[in-house]
Amino acid sequence: MVTTRDLSVQLGPLRLANPITLASGTCGYGTELASFLDLSRLGGLFTKGLTSQPREGNAPERIAETASGMINRIGLQNVGVEAFRADKLPALAGTSVPVIANIAGATLDEYAFLAECLDGAKGLSGLELNVSCPNVDHGGLEFGTEPRVLERLVREVRERTALPLVVKLTPNVTDIGELARAAEAGGADVLSAINTVTALAVRPRFEGGKLVAERIAGGLSGPAIKPVALRAVASVRKACALPIIGIGGISCLEDVLEFLAVGASAVQIGTATFIEPGLAMRLVAELEAWMAERGVARLADVLPEEV
Repeated sequence: MVTTRDLSVQLGPLRLANPITLASGTCGYGTELASFLDLSRLGGLFTKGLTSQPREGNAPERIAETASGMINRIGLQNVGVEAFRADKLPALAGTSVPVIANIAGATLDEYAFLAECLDGAKGLSGLELNVSCPNVDHGGLEFGTEPRVLERLVREVRERTALPLVVKLTPNVTDIGELARAAEAGGADVLSAINTVTALAVRPRFEGGKLVAERIAGGLSGPAIKPVALRAVASVRKACALPIIGIGGISCLEDVLEFLAVGASAVQIGTATFIEPGLAMRLVAELEAWMAERGVARLADVLPEEV
């Protein structure tokens, strides 16, 4: 009889105790959720996107609820890389959870600076390149939609850090597999897919005899994008050999299993955390129970070799 379960997964140079992680932009810097879950039980934590200088982000209104999801245009509000390294990262020292810093820049030089600044930071397990954020005016999608530009960016960052490098891909392209290959060629260790989908929320008003649209344009997340994310993960898996972290609309164990079945090795829990802050820890327990019910000792044994 199997009495212990091995939920660990290997993501290139990154080894996680289990495949359940928290997505960047939805869990702050981790400590914000410490009263709702035991961070040490998670596979990993992807911090709020960091820039070289502090950012206030976009002016309100910055969030709009939609059918089965939400649109956000936060605009990468963050404390800046220096404050993160001095204050936020040390606050996670006692949790033992692998911390991967999400970084975003308006230029290649800013990405390179961020990588150099964080290289060797105590308690940091890796970097996630945010090259696919649709709610900022500069950077973001500009780097994530052109293969040659993406490959150059990844290579520039790779040369400046020994940390494991995750590249977060955008779904807002014709061929996500082409971008995956570009990131691989540039030196990425892992891919995460997907970031939010470009979208628009409209509140129509009748003024002066005409319809007027109050608009909130930004990135759509939540259950509405799960089919898009699943297709993207399956496409990336066929396009290159790098391990994949699946993201998009995950809110229950069945969602996790769907992503694992199409080629992801781990997942990030994002928008659903706003509804249930402790969801990620519950999913770890449910995955372990699922394995126990089926007599599975090692999660790695049931992950598909081909999809």
